[in-house]
Amino acid sequence: MKNKKQSFSKSKLLLPIIVVAVLFLVIGIGTSYFWKSLYTVMKVPDFELTDQNGHKVSNKDMLGKVYLVEFFYSRCPTICPVMNSNMKYIMEQIGNPDFGIVSISIDPTNDTPQVLKNHARMIGATSPDWHFVTGDRDYIGNLADQFDIYVGDKEDESESLNHSGMIALVDKDGNLRCRFDENNMPVLYYSGLNYDDPEGNKTSLRGKYHPDREKLIEDIRKLLK
Repeated sequence: MKNKKQSFSKSKLLLPIIVVAVLFLVIGIGTSYFWKSLYTVMKVPDFELTDQNGHKVSNKDMLGKVYLVEFFYSRCPTICPVMNSNMKYIMEQIGNPDFGIVSISIDPTNDTPQVLKNHARMIGATSPDWHFVTGDRDYIGNLADQFDIYVGDKEDESESLNHSGMIALVDKDGNLRCRFDENNMPVLYYSGLNYDDPEGNKTSLRGKYHPDREKLIEDIRKLLK
């Protein structure tokens, strides 16, 4: 009788320990999945623009591909060459026909399809899945607003060609996706810039660090699986 009581007491003690252990295991698995998963920001805005080959390119045409979206212009002397360089590196690293890039010019008066074709050739952008696109400036400004990526007001001469260095990541179903930061918050967009520090705190045109470039490569590969 005494042994039965002792066994029962041990069982009562073991039960909460087992429950706590299982709880920690579940939390651990959930946290691991959380960190590896990508957040869905929103549906990509509808767009239709003309690329460097004179072909119409729309968000519907891009369905079935993982792709990046940036805003730039070909004669930009500052951040655009850096962004294009990082995009080229990503394109070469991914090397998958199910991956593409849409680079949207905010200077359509200058950036005709022929100018964009020459620009693509100049920077060595040879992939048929990298679309340098142009269109009506009001349309492009409105599209940038829908993406929530900054592009300067075309009516303001000092601001009209200013733009953000942020990049949008789109999955095969046309959803904007992103990872979570160290505080479990979605980053929303990725930086196409270079930095003086590996943490990505100090931007620099000649910086040797590209933390978001590596993150993008990792996240693109997740979405391609």
